[in-house]
Amino acid sequence: MGNMYMNTNSLNLGGLRKLACVGIMVGVLGVSGCASIGHEFPAGQISTIRIGETSQNDIYATFGAPWRKGIDNGMKTWTYGNYQYSLFSAHSAEDLVIKFDKRNIVSAYTFNTTKRSK
Repeated sequence: MGNMYMNTNSLNLGGLRKLACVGIMVGVLGVSGCASIGHEFPAGQISTIRIGETSQNDIYATFGAPWRKGIDNGMKTWTYGNYQYSLFSAHSAEDLVIKFDKRNIVSAYTFNTTKRSK
């Protein structure tokens, strides 16, 4: 039974950590009125990406280190994201998700933005 209580406590600590993170984000928003997640990337360079041609090294040279890395259906993915939230004005969000094949060549990408085109 001692192990059962230990596991329960560790689960509660994980929940408390998540709650603390949410509390910190709410506090930051409350004090400053804004929060930022991710980092800026050169969205104007997206037109240089060529499916089947652009390499992972080319992407790194153009966009820098990705904000997140992952796997989607066995394919390596890199995500570039810049999310700005504000209590007092409109928020903005941009993200670029790039999938690479087994040769580390771009096989697909998706770009989304809340910014209006000019």
